Amino acid sequence: MWAVRIHEHGGPEVLRWERVQPPVPRADEVLVRVRAVALNHLDLWNRRGLPRPMVRLPHILGSDIAGQVAAVGELVDHVKPGDEVILNPGVGCGRCRECLSGRDNMCREYTILGAGRPGGYAQYVTAPGVNVIPKPKGLTFAEAAALPLVFLTAWHMLKTRARLQPGQTVLVWGAGHAVGRAAIQMPTMLGARVIAATGGEAKAARARELGADHVIDYKSENVLERVRELTGRRGVDVVFEHVGQATWETSVKALAAGGRLVTCGNTTGWEAQTDLRYVFARQLNILGSYMGGKGELLELLPWVEAGRLRPVVHAVLPLQEAAEAHRILEAGLQFGKVVLEPPAD
Repeated sequence: MWAVRIHEHGGPEVLRWERVQPPVPRADEVLVRVRAVALNHLDLWNRRGLPRPMVRLPHILGSDIAGQVAAVGELVDHVKPGDEVILNPGVGCGRCRECLSGRDNMCREYTILGAGRPGGYAQYVTAPGVNVIPKPKGLTFAEAAALPLVFLTAWHMLKTRARLQPGQTVLVWGAGHAVGRAAIQMPTMLGARVIAATGGEAKAARARELGADHVIDYKSENVLERVRELTGRRGVDVVFEHVGQATWETSVKALAAGGRLVTCGNTTGWEAQTDLRYVFARQLNILGSYMGGKGELLELLPWVEAGRLRPVVHAVLPLQEAAEAHRILEAGLQFGKVVLEPPAD
């Protein structure tokens, strides 16, 4: 099959378009013909080998996958060849207490397609049968590929970890980023108010289209001052944080008393400083979040099929142009997912 692999860490130039042997599914696995694979910042980090090498080389990247079932292992009976599916990117051991309690994202052996095991930058990929889910109706393969990782992450952050309630206000950083776009849509659906922070008028306009009640352009406005103005100096109930070092101090100060800061990443760095006086005097909650359980993806899919949650696609490129797709993502000018499509044969 055709695939894009990395044989060394580095810039986009290390992505190689080459012929490799297709994977063979085990008894409990499914072989999927990849029709679309969406990029994530995880792809960039693993390509660069940051913060330390995390994958065995050569390696196939790609966590967000939509396609058609090509073959099933003898223990899989809920899908059949030809079915259109998406893949839950998180893979646990399936037998520990956390996995069996529905908290597979806390499994000690937890990994992600395209990270701990080969991903979707290829014509075919294998995944455990329990990770294979029918593709939501009404979505193209590109739209479906733009869905799993970021929507699952945002759902787990806002609904499970932060327990966002109707009438509350949430500040969403990075509205132009994939996980930020997913997060903008969810509070309105849950009866909450959204303040989105993004850079530039074009991205601000798109954030409003997705349902943000207020948008702050951090390139021209002071985010903390605007948050206090929009909330009557009270602050927000929840901060949706994934930017890290560059926004952390503002995130902590933007919270109302008893507020919750929930974080899933650190795209600008992980050495953030926290003024502990804000934490204890205002009784703040700082919550870590990582992916989400398999059941949570099933929880949110009906909202996708109902049109309440919409994956956004910025561009679709042929798989052999993976290096260009990485450059687009690294430039940070996109609003929506960058998606790759493998060739038909």
